[in-house]
Amino acid sequence: MPNLAPTAPGVTAQPRKLTSTVPREYVHRAAVSEVLLTGWEHDGSAAGDRSGFVVGAQWPRCHSLFASDRGYQDPMLLVESVRQIGSLLAHAEFDVPFGYQFLMSDLSVSADPELFRAGAVPTDVEMHTLCRDVVRRGRSLREMRYDVTVRRGEEVRATASAAFRCMSPDVYRRLRGERPTDCHRTPPPALDPAAVRHGNPWHVLLGEPSPAMPGRWELRVDTAHPTYFDHPTDHIPGMVLLEAARQAAHAITGLPCALLSGVRADFARYAEFDAPCWVTATVEGHGTRGELPVRVCGSQEDETVFTADLVLRPRVS
Repeated sequence: MPNLAPTAPGVTAQPRKLTSTVPREYVHRAAVSEVLLTGWEHDGSAAGDRSGFVVGAQWPRCHSLFASDRGYQDPMLLVESVRQIGSLLAHAEFDVPFGYQFLMSDLSVSADPELFRAGAVPTDVEMHTLCRDVVRRGRSLREMRYDVTVRRGEEVRATASAAFRCMSPDVYRRLRGERPTDCHRTPPPALDPAAVRHGNPWHVLLGEPSPAMPGRWELRVDTAHPTYFDHPTDHIPGMVLLEAARQAAHAITGLPCALLSGVRADFARYAEFDAPCWVTATVEGHGTRGELPVRVCGSQEDETVFTADLVLRPRVS
């Protein structure tokens, strides 16, 4: 899940917990409104190698894309918060320069639906993070995994894990060459927004399925979308693929109001702009508490781009 980070020389890392957001450059976002993390500090209860951190996050009740609905926050806010932790700590604590590129290898989240209950104010959570499997080349961070325990108040409400690799701009250019940052392919007509818990067709990432191939959709790519493509990138971002997987899970189950309570995603290769990306979904039975496991795969030119195992759970009123 690579992410082209906006560069911002001169920003000094100061471990802290804030009443505002962390600098947007730390989390690879151009828009301040898309920054969910509010601060970080070393976790005194962790091992003495200073690999533990407490990261604060705040989820707005009214987000332009991931808005609260029927009394619950959108679970994709948790997924994006976990993603942002990796780049924050890499830059602020592991000395990765701005301009380095990040390739997310995998990301998983398992959450209690109570985490997402919306209140009268935005939701504040503490994300206790332990960095491990740190690999360096010389003094430069090459790859890392981090595990996250999410607390809302005194209660542990979710766990997560993610791993990524870093590469310098020179290495990235050698790997990728010069590629466009715009998609010039016309997106297919959008699936009904109500089928994927959105009210605006612009937010729909799945095209209308062929009657002959239910459960298979072409990914709709619009690089003008201000959240999916917050800043120029030469590929389809991993968070776009994860949102497409979530939408596919809603569409295949016919449950747009179900909550996403779990996801495990693995990213195999870059999703390019110059060829159709196909998303397929299959319901994998039923869980003991009514949850629905869904397997989603993304492919491009007959090669797997990503796989995601998701769990949808009916809302508790």
